[in-house]
Amino acid sequence: MKSGRILVVDDDKSLCETLAAALGKRGFDVEWRTDPAAAYEVAVRDGFEAVVTDLRMGQASGLDLCARIVGEVPDLPVVLITAFGTLDTAIAAIRAGAYDFITKPIEIEALAVALERAVERRRLRKEVHELRRAVGRMAGRFGKMLGSSDAMRPVYDVLERIADSPATVLVTGESGTGKEVVARALHDTGPRKAKPFVAINCSAVPEALLESELFGHARGAFTDARAPRTGLMLQANGGTLLLDEIGDMPMPLQAKLLRALQERTVRPVGGDAEVPFDVRVVATTNRDLRALIDDARFREDLYFRINVIHIELPPLRARGGDVLVLAQHFIDLHAARAGKTVTGLTPPAAERLLAYPWPGNVRELQNCIERAIALTRHPEIQVEDLPETVRSFKRSHVLVAASDPSELVPLAEVERRYVLRVVEAAGGNKSLAAQILGITRKTLYRKLEEYGQPIEDDS
Repeated sequence: MKSGRILVVDDDKSLCETLAAALGKRGFDVEWRTDPAAAYEVAVRDGFEAVVTDLRMGQASGLDLCARIVGEVPDLPVVLITAFGTLDTAIAAIRAGAYDFITKPIEIEALAVALERAVERRRLRKEVHELRRAVGRMAGRFGKMLGSSDAMRPVYDVLERIADSPATVLVTGESGTGKEVVARALHDTGPRKAKPFVAINCSAVPEALLESELFGHARGAFTDARAPRTGLMLQANGGTLLLDEIGDMPMPLQAKLLRALQERTVRPVGGDAEVPFDVRVVATTNRDLRALIDDARFREDLYFRINVIHIELPPLRARGGDVLVLAQHFIDLHAARAGKTVTGLTPPAAERLLAYPWPGNVRELQNCIERAIALTRHPEIQVEDLPETVRSFKRSHVLVAASDPSELVPLAEVERRYVLRVVEAAGGNKSLAAQILGITRKTLYRKLEEYGQPIEDDS
């Protein structure tokens, strides 16, 4: 792709030809019209990225043409050329919706710079709109779960099949990957959604209180037990119980939990009667339960009881372009909360987000965006708005092997794999991928054709 597809409008044919030739040498793809009416028709339908029009063209007005174009295609920037660089002209141009205006005699370099900025602005707006549409499309059955990467497809597939099932689910994954979001999605899409969703973090409650929290207690069961208390397992009756970080549950309590899950009854601490309950259990952990079993720190029989259905959440670094979709979701969320007009990311900022490995996963990304929203003074998040760890991160190496890191391949194969990896990480957005790679879109398209990849113009 060239620097942008431009429409030049002027009733002076020779000026149109001169501008087309000069801008063409600077990488623009230029067409021109001498009739403002004809120019309007092609401007609103033929996919131009910017329009350059003279202010006065015989009986026609460039201001009127500008206003009509902007009214029909609001994101198409119009640059006005005028011999009258007065304040009144500038005000009239702004009111007509012009992106910029250039005074005569025309300096081609100044016009080219204005058009490059206009085209970049339009492409950025399109990328923001695409991300917003992607967020809207993904906010479907599974609520706050966003992303369409290959790494997430198995997760969605399992969720679709078990949403209506009462089976116990074990959700594993690194800290911050969204395990509780999965649990809530299961509850909200299943037949128990009208009943309670109750969660307890097994690592956050002191061991002495955890049994009472789960099972409840009778009056006088221990000091300060002045009144009976219903445990969370009964509070969740008919709904869903989330046992968060179950790998940190003390061993003595694991045996009591196992019995409760097997019998589907619970005996409050200090109580005599068994009380039946009906809950769907979702357990989560960021720990290796098998290793804990080998170390005699987790009961194997409880592991089999909770591991009826297993969902492994991928880390954010394995989810490619999902990073930008999630970032856009958090931008919309935190900009609204902060009362700020922030619409998206600049391409360099997006590049940093894609390059960073996100050891804290989705939680770290959300904190990063919330911070950037608080700090930015711009309508798009800039590189300088990001945390230092994200701004300064540089990969120490590139994995070029397909499955064996020691595999040696030709340089052309290294390039092919890296180009395809960047396109995937950019969610298929060729404009963003080309910027990350430091090449033009035309060069990227040529390479993709060489690799036998399908080409879809996202301009």
